[in-house]
Amino acid sequence: MPLFSKKFNILAPPLAHLARFSARRPIHIILLILLWSTFAYVATIQYYFNDISFESIKHNNNSHNINSTLNLPSSDISFLQSCSHYLYNNNNKVAKHDLTSVSFDQVINSLSGNTLVPHYYLSPLKFIDSENILPNLNNSLYQINDTQYILSTNSKTSEKIIGQKFNWRLQSHYNHDIISQFWQQRHSLYHTLIKSINSLSKDFENTDSLNFFIILMAYLTMGYTFINLYEEMKSTGSKFWLSFATLINSTCAFFISLFVSHYVFQKDVSISTLLQGIPFIVVVLGFRHQIKLASSVLYKSNLYSSHLSSNELDTTLSHQTNHNHHQTNDNIIYDAMVEYGGRFVQDTSLCLIAFIGCSLYTYKLSTLSNFSLLCALIVLFEFILTITFFSAILSLKLEINSIYKSTLIKQTLEEDGVTPQTADIISNTDNNSILKVNKNFKSETAIVLGKLALIACLIVINIINFVPQSLSVMSALLNYNSNNDVYNNLATSTSIQLDPILPDLLQKNINLLSKGNIIVSVTPIRYYTKSTFIYNFSDNFMDLLHYLSKVIRDRFVSKVVFVSLIISASINIYLLNAAKIHTSYTVAEFLKRRNSIKSKLLSSSLGGSKNKANKITANDDTQSQSNNSSDTIKDNDQQVTVSNETPASSSKSKKNKRKSKNKNKNAATVLEAESEVETPKTLAELEIILKEGNVATLNDEEVTELVTNNKLPLYALETKLKDTTRAVAIRRQAISILSDSPVLATERLPYKHYDYDRVFGACCENVIGYMPLPVGVIGPLVIDGVPYHIPMATTEGCLVASAMRGCKAINAGGGAITVLTKDGMTRGPCVRFPTLTRSGACKIWLDSEEGQTKVKKAFDSTSRFARLQHIQTALAGDLLFIRFRTTTGDAMGMNMISKGVEFVLKQMREEFGWEDMEIVSVSGNYCTDKKPAAINWIEGRGKSVVAEATIPAETVKKVLKSDVKALVELNVSKNLVGSAMAGSVGGFNAHAANLLTAVYLALGQDPAQNVESSNCITLMKEVDGDLRISVSMPCIEVGTIGGGTVLEPQGAMLDLLGVRGPHPTNPGNNARQLARIIACAVMAGELSLCAALAAGHLVQSHMTHNRAKKPDATPTPAAIQSPADLQRLKKGSHVCIKS
Repeated sequence: MPLFSKKFNILAPPLAHLARFSARRPIHIILLILLWSTFAYVATIQYYFNDISFESIKHNNNSHNINSTLNLPSSDISFLQSCSHYLYNNNNKVAKHDLTSVSFDQVINSLSGNTLVPHYYLSPLKFIDSENILPNLNNSLYQINDTQYILSTNSKTSEKIIGQKFNWRLQSHYNHDIISQFWQQRHSLYHTLIKSINSLSKDFENTDSLNFFIILMAYLTMGYTFINLYEEMKSTGSKFWLSFATLINSTCAFFISLFVSHYVFQKDVSISTLLQGIPFIVVVLGFRHQIKLASSVLYKSNLYSSHLSSNELDTTLSHQTNHNHHQTNDNIIYDAMVEYGGRFVQDTSLCLIAFIGCSLYTYKLSTLSNFSLLCALIVLFEFILTITFFSAILSLKLEINSIYKSTLIKQTLEEDGVTPQTADIISNTDNNSILKVNKNFKSETAIVLGKLALIACLIVINIINFVPQSLSVMSALLNYNSNNDVYNNLATSTSIQLDPILPDLLQKNINLLSKGNIIVSVTPIRYYTKSTFIYNFSDNFMDLLHYLSKVIRDRFVSKVVFVSLIISASINIYLLNAAKIHTSYTVAEFLKRRNSIKSKLLSSSLGGSKNKANKITANDDTQSQSNNSSDTIKDNDQQVTVSNETPASSSKSKKNKRKSKNKNKNAATVLEAESEVETPKTLAELEIILKEGNVATLNDEEVTELVTNNKLPLYALETKLKDTTRAVAIRRQAISILSDSPVLATERLPYKHYDYDRVFGACCENVIGYMPLPVGVIGPLVIDGVPYHIPMATTEGCLVASAMRGCKAINAGGGAITVLTKDGMTRGPCVRFPTLTRSGACKIWLDSEEGQTKVKKAFDSTSRFARLQHIQTALAGDLLFIRFRTTTGDAMGMNMISKGVEFVLKQMREEFGWEDMEIVSVSGNYCTDKKPAAINWIEGRGKSVVAEATIPAETVKKVLKSDVKALVELNVSKNLVGSAMAGSVGGFNAHAANLLTAVYLALGQDPAQNVESSNCITLMKEVDGDLRISVSMPCIEVGTIGGGTVLEPQGAMLDLLGVRGPHPTNPGNNARQLARIIACAVMAGELSLCAALAAGHLVQSHMTHNRAKKPDATPTPAAIQSPADLQRLKKGSHVCIKS
């Protein structure tokens, strides 16, 4: 539903603040909402299902009438059934032994008739180990040995009895009831379901076919809504958990609404009404708000971490600047709520108005009015829970994604050959550069404690729920076994013992009884034991557990709690799996960082005073040199400035004058520093420090001396100094001395302000600086409907301008479309066998299904990302060449494949029966890498992409300044025939390598792979007067992680395209998309160059754009010559004429 009024957006910021508050404290909010919902659920379940019991169904199916007539709970009715019942006529005119046994049904009829019959309970109390010393009890009718019989109008007896010598406690309260429930509960749910189904079937029989059809369609639509929820959440990047969290959110809102409706507004909704109305509620709400919010949050998270496109990047950065806050998880949720909150408020308000209005309008129809009120409450509470509970869930989801992404980047880099230290630096920097980690998640202890608290709560709840029941049942069963003579036909045995003496007992205590007919129910025996400290503690503890579990002892609730425990375990397993690979590095990385910190602290403490003194001396030397270099001349105590002095040098000399005033003070400071500085160390002393591993404590000159004297290798500076920038500076000094070339002492090759931590162990060795390269951009170029700005690093003029013209022409025709036909990087080792027969047998085995299966299983076990696709073999004598083609995720993957190939060859020798195989080379040029090869052109290597675009004829004339027929003819003659005449392999194009290499340099790809990557065939043809151009490139070898992509400038350009790093859900998608972009950039360059050649503009454009204009010829005034010069020139002219 569109936003009707922008005034609703005014309410969005307060909601966004509440959502951010919940996102910052997700564990607290989730626990609070779940506890609130559990309380509401328990109260609702007790209200709807408290009167359902097995006994009430078993006896006459009239439990509701019995409960309502006798006003007794089901437990008391169950206990009454276990008693023996007698009818006694308390009338003096009747014989004393007038005692009649009656059935349970007769008792119910007597107690529920118009004339109520007095009812008494005769309770046998057996005192174990009493030594015949029984307590004095009120209403005691009879005592025999250790048993007393108590007459009372209440079925319950005291659980604690105070005696003369001992205190007594009830050992097994309601043992008979517990045992019966223990065996009968398993059947009760079945009978309850049968009764409910029968009731619903009767309701449907009384319902007309149209209403039944409407309800059926509502249920089918509700099922579709659930499926749509799953599919929509899956499209956002969550396969299951966000869908499940959405259902939990709505379920909590439903039970809270039921609770409020019943206990606050006193409006009850029957189960039948709920069953008929729930589908309509689900369809009306539809979970669309949760889907929109989740989609917006995850989209913004991916945008901030990957920058999907340059236009979105600009919008996002401007939005971020306006709000002036870091993009943490909670701020992402805040932004999403600000963006979507107005529409959320509008839809909720409309639904509330509709349902409340319906409730008021139908106030005379209580069923419809109550249900409408319930719907309004559901809408309201779902609105509140979505802002709080669901925002907290989204915060946890973002944090899990962040941890997963950083771990994925690190593992991919390590598999691609990057050192673990560099991989850790890159993964942490990439993960936190834009999306800052929430401060609540900085401490892993807080996360662990939150999880443990949640698990502990659920475990305690289940213990409280199950342990008391288990202990009671076990106690009852034990008593049943130890007192088998009593419990065998308990009611019958009691009646047999009491039948002869019961009339006399009643006659003796006639004053305790009412006149007329009375009913006496003899209860099962209750056992009392002596109360000790242990028993008292046990009783108190059991009472506590009893009261705590009373709410959730219902059989339905216990099942729900058990399911909740399973769900909790599943969630924690998911969380642990998400963090498992992340925590496997914790100990090793902690030790490495601790050692690194210790070495830096040691370096700063030992070398601080020396470096300080050196800096003071160097500053003073600089000042003295500046003072001595001032262009001034002193003459007769007056300072005269040289006539050709520039303003800059003049100001510099003035500064030097001011500095010279403090010369004496600086000299004194230098003397003090020199007194503190130790004497220069000898080479032998420096060698001792080097062997001790304390090179970092030396100053730069001392380290340079070690290098120039061949005591410390150039490549080891980063390892020894633990400071990459300092290592580069010292290496420059050393090479300046060794090569006797002062060029590295200047800034002509820059080295400062660069992140060498990303370079060390990943990109380059013996680093002495970095090479700035101009970077241009072309675009936007529409590729498969998405615009891209494509960076190009080049020193060739007109290249970017030409490609830009090609982009304009392609966009005029609707953009480019691409098809990726193959994705598989290759590595081709060479092996040898003693005989040709063995080589041939190995080839046949590798080509067989058995060999392919075994090799694939071994190869796939070496990496999380590399997956073997196919093996191609070739024989040359006894040499066997094996070409492995594998997918490598988003990495280019050469190192990843090499590791897998080495393992496969090792398995072939040790496990697969090829012990006589000799490994000649892991790379046998059968790949083929960085060399032109027909196998790459035919079979493909890396990503094989075909791109196509249609250029309108009008655009060809106006933009490209050419003609369609001329372009088609030029392409055939030049790119096809000309390349064939030259014997080219994959070179059927104008200048594909130009565009591809420029993009490679800008995006951190391997520029040497342009040899095979630039294999391309460009085709053009006329279609309905328009020009259709296509490029087919079977060997684009690119990656979005590893190699040069770890460098920040190259990574920033990948961010510009939105393909940096591994794809969060589909590994390999970023690299495949990059290959599509490169193919389209090549097509733009091909189109523009061919158009320039066809129109004859190539040389003219280069001369126009790549050559500086000649200076205008301005007349020069004749110089005024002196008389001596004129005489000399005149004499010279005479000599010239004579000669």
